[in-house]
Amino acid sequence: MAAEQKAQIGVTGLAVMGANLARNFARHGYTVALHNRSVGKTDALLAAHGSEGNFIRTETLQELVDSLETPRRILVMVKAGAPVDAVIEQLVPLLEKDDIIIDGGNSYFQDTRRRERELAAQGIDFVGVGVSGGEEGALLGPSIMPGGPRKSYDALGPLLEDIAAKAEDGKPCSAWIGTDGAGHFVKMVHNGIEYADMQVIGEAHELLRAVAGLEPGQQAEVFEQWNTTELASYLIEITAHVLAQVDARTGAPLVDVIVDAAGQKGTGRWTVQEALELGSPVTAIAESVFARALSSAEPAMRLEAQQVLPAGIGGTTEDVVGDPEFVEDVRKALYASKLVSYAQGLDMLTMAGAEYGWELDLATIASLWREGCIIRAQLLEVIMEAYQGDAAPANLLFAPQFVAAIEDALPSWRRVVARAVERGIPAPVFASTLNYYDSLRRPRLNAALTQGLRDYFGAHTYRRTDDAEGVYHTLWSGDRSEVVA
Repeated sequence: MAAEQKAQIGVTGLAVMGANLARNFARHGYTVALHNRSVGKTDALLAAHGSEGNFIRTETLQELVDSLETPRRILVMVKAGAPVDAVIEQLVPLLEKDDIIIDGGNSYFQDTRRRERELAAQGIDFVGVGVSGGEEGALLGPSIMPGGPRKSYDALGPLLEDIAAKAEDGKPCSAWIGTDGAGHFVKMVHNGIEYADMQVIGEAHELLRAVAGLEPGQQAEVFEQWNTTELASYLIEITAHVLAQVDARTGAPLVDVIVDAAGQKGTGRWTVQEALELGSPVTAIAESVFARALSSAEPAMRLEAQQVLPAGIGGTTEDVVGDPEFVEDVRKALYASKLVSYAQGLDMLTMAGAEYGWELDLATIASLWREGCIIRAQLLEVIMEAYQGDAAPANLLFAPQFVAAIEDALPSWRRVVARAVERGIPAPVFASTLNYYDSLRRPRLNAALTQGLRDYFGAHTYRRTDDAEGVYHTLWSGDRSEVVA
């Protein structure tokens, strides 16, 4: 290694995501210092891809630090949790004031907030960066959601914007999100929306088969056509690919060979847990997390249920095999449910901003998701436009263009949910998103009775519709007169 050669960024942790991000930086003209606990991975990357750009091989963290320009920028790509803390603990004694440690993994945002506070006290910037797009995105251009100190983006931002995906207007899908854990929080909610998106696509697949009689190969053609409509998105596109795939061993559709047990890595659960803390009703995401849990947690219980639990579906409407009107109903219901899942996720971001002091710009966040990430979709261009300017809606569903879209989809949406219930076909996201929509628009909810019951057994008080300021309690165990609380 030439003594005068310095790298603009270092990467420690060279599993697939770390390796591909390092290659992405190198392809964009940056000199990249490479480090991995096992030097063999470093050498394997250099042997396979060393010709793609300028790399510096290092064997120790001290060598990594010594190889970098100042302020040093070190991207940590190790498993979330304790491994990140372990790397930070080893790095900190080697660094100087204003050096930057970047966590590009799927870390829990509260861990990111803690790490930023601890490192700031030592004069070191810590940046939690949400990265979406999987292995391919990491190499070819991901969606990047960096948080951390605003000043750190001056040194780091240009590099991230270079390697990020570019939207159709040429703008990079990377921008500073907010302080401390904001970047990882936004990535967490992105993943929650991704959960809901995949679940409702699965529900559409099941309805198209069970009710309309469309086999996976036929559905692949349907999803391919849907990808030319307002549903156009990465997930709709790859759904067509998966449904078209034939298993080489059996000749059956691959989707019929895959065990119906969906895994999860934790970001969906985190989203729901944090939504509960914030009081944010992300019902689509929650139902998606629970659907995955039900699919995989109790296979023996599911098998027994098939044998002992009655379906109770007699006297329902007949199937509509091949009926294009039902297929169109499912398409419109899918679009409406997607809108609600985005609306819930964005509303959760608004609530989190108020809770944690982040000035989250929803138009900017939507713009970062237009390319490179898993939930990239044509819809995001419209969402971005809805939140630009001073007239941003209090809820995405209130934007005029989406009010019109929901109005058009509503009859189809109701028919699809009704048909699923009639046929005993689980459709938790179709149903929960419709329930959310109806709950928003109802002039009164049954919460009045709930509050009355709470006052009865726990003296939790209530407010009256004819008195905006007063708080009241009924003496339920006495003469049942009303008193001011």
